[in-house]
Amino acid sequence: MKIQFKSWLYGLKTNRYITLLTLNDIPFFIWEGVAITKGQLEAEISKALTQWEKDFLGRGSVMVKTDILRDMVIIVLKGVLTPAEYKLCETTEGLLSIKKIRADLVEAGLDKLDEIIREQTGEEVITFHTDISTKTGERIMIFKLTCDLERKLMS
Repeated sequence: MKIQFKSWLYGLKTNRYITLLTLNDIPFFIWEGVAITKGQLEAEISKALTQWEKDFLGRGSVMVKTDILRDMVIIVLKGVLTPAEYKLCETTEGLLSIKKIRADLVEAGLDKLDEIIREQTGEEVITFHTDISTKTGERIMIFKLTCDLERKLMS
């Protein structure tokens, strides 16, 4: 068994260190005292975002999938729209209204979203991008980070 220390990250809000290491050349990092993989971190981000949706928006999406790609955290949320919102989206005016309202809701909670990503990854968020499909009810969120987190996790 070969364990190699790689580096560490520091979560400013949580005041905790996240240690990156490899075990038999498989990347892990120690998060809240437990070694987890990139996939497990992605799952933790998905769980935290689902909880944010429930707490802030009053309901969660049907499915959440998170991927860490280079310096981005990409989150796909499915089942975001309600049946009433789908009905409103049948007209152009309703569609634009739903997109605007949903965008405003997410923007209102952006500070907490940034905090979630910072706490989970130990990295600061530089920019945030999002859009919602009124046809599929799917929302995409992209958080651009200060560094290449995927490389840190995989090296």
